[in-house]
Amino acid sequence: MPVIDNWLAYAKQHAARVQDAVLSTEFLYQLLLILGIYLVAYLVASQVRKTIPFMRRPQNQRFHSLQMLGYRLGTMLFPLITVFLLLLTTRLGNLFQVDAWLLDVALVLAVLIFLNNCIKSFVANSIIAAFMRYIGLPIVFLHLIGVLPTVITALESISVTVGNIELSAYGILRVLIFGALLFWLGRASNSVGKDIIRNQKSLDIATKEVFAKLFEVAVFCVIFLLLLNIMGINLTALAVFGGALGVGLGLGLQSIASNFISGIIILLDRSLTVGDYVELEDGSKGFVREFKMRYAILETYDGKDILVPNEKFISALLINWTHKDPKQRYRIDFSVAYHTDIRAMVEIIKEAVAEHPQVLSGEDVPLEERPDCEIDSFGDSGVNMFVEFWMEGIDDGKNRVGGDLLLLIFETLREHDISIPFPQREVRILNQEDNA
Repeated sequence: MPVIDNWLAYAKQHAARVQDAVLSTEFLYQLLLILGIYLVAYLVASQVRKTIPFMRRPQNQRFHSLQMLGYRLGTMLFPLITVFLLLLTTRLGNLFQVDAWLLDVALVLAVLIFLNNCIKSFVANSIIAAFMRYIGLPIVFLHLIGVLPTVITALESISVTVGNIELSAYGILRVLIFGALLFWLGRASNSVGKDIIRNQKSLDIATKEVFAKLFEVAVFCVIFLLLLNIMGINLTALAVFGGALGVGLGLGLQSIASNFISGIIILLDRSLTVGDYVELEDGSKGFVREFKMRYAILETYDGKDILVPNEKFISALLINWTHKDPKQRYRIDFSVAYHTDIRAMVEIIKEAVAEHPQVLSGEDVPLEERPDCEIDSFGDSGVNMFVEFWMEGIDDGKNRVGGDLLLLIFETLREHDISIPFPQREVRILNQEDNA
C-alpha cells in the first residue's frame, strides 16, 4: 500500500540519520563530555558532603528535623550540579553555534531525574508523590521540549461559558494541579516551621507556641492568597469579602473569634503555659498539655482529656497551682480524745509526717515550710487537729501523699495508745423509782 510504503521510507530515512549521527565524531565528543560532567558532578558533590557536617546522615536516633533536611539536601547535590553543568555546556554550545543535540537530551533527562529525586526525598505522602510523578513530571517534560504552549492552547479552546464565567479545561487543570501543590507545600512548610520554632532552646514554651500559631496562620493565609491568584480572582474584590467576613465574625463567628484571640492573649501574657496544673471555676482540674486555635487540652489524673475553650481561661476564675512555684501546701484533719496529752502528741505527729520522703522537712527547709500540727477546734467527741505539710507537685496520681500520711498518722496514734474518738451518746433514766 502507498501509505505504508511512505511510512517505511520515512522511517528508513530517519533511521539512517540517527545512524549517521551516532557514528559521527560530534556524537562521540558530546558523549564523552556528558560522562565527564557526571564524573565531575559526582566528585564535587561527594567532597561538599564530606566538608559540610550538616549534610551528613544523622547517626542519632533522635535527630533534629533540620538534620534530616540537610541530609536530604546533600543527596540532591549530585543531580543539581549535573543539571547546572549541562545547562552551562548547552548555553556555551548555542553561543558558539554548535549542534549539541545530545547535550540537550541529556539536560532534559537530568532535570527529570533531579525532580524525581526531589519527590522521592521530600514528599512523604504517597498520593501527593504519585500526583507529582505522573502528572507534574510529564508537564515539565512538555515544557522542556517546547510542546507545552501548544498543549495549553488546545486546552484553552475546550471551554464552557456559564453566565459571565468562562470555564476552560486549562483553567480547571491549572487550579487542580497548583492547588494540590500549594496545599502540600503549606502542610510541609507548616510542619517543618513549627518543629524548628519548638526546638529553639532560647525561647520558653509560651513564646514558642505563640510563634508557632502565628506561623501557621501566616502560611495558610499566603497559600490562600496564592490560590485565589491562580484561580484568576481579583484580590481587590476581597474588600467586599472582608466586610462580609467582619459581619459574620460579629454575629455567627463571635465565639470562634473570641476563643482564637483569647488563646493569643494567654500565650503572650504567659499567665498559662504547657505543663501547668490548673483548676477551673466549675471544679475541672488537669495539666495543660496543648494549646489549639480554639481550645486548650487539659489532661486529668484519671486519663481524661478536657477540651476547654480559650475564652474560659480569661473570663472565669482560674487557679494555677504550679505557675509560680511547684511547691504546694496541703492539710490533713484528724481527731483525738480529750484526755490525750496534746503537746506530746503534736511532736510525735510532726516527726512521723517528716519521715515521708516527699514531704519537705529538715534543717535546710524554712521553718514555715516544715510539717506542723495544731489544734483546729474542740468537737463534740474530741479535739479536732490538723497537719500542714509542703511538697513538690500535686497531691494526686503518683504523688498521692495525703493517703499515705493518713495511714501513717493512724498507725502512729495506735502505736502510742492514743485513741481516736467517735460519736457517743449517754442515756440517763430520771425518776426510776417512781416509774417502778
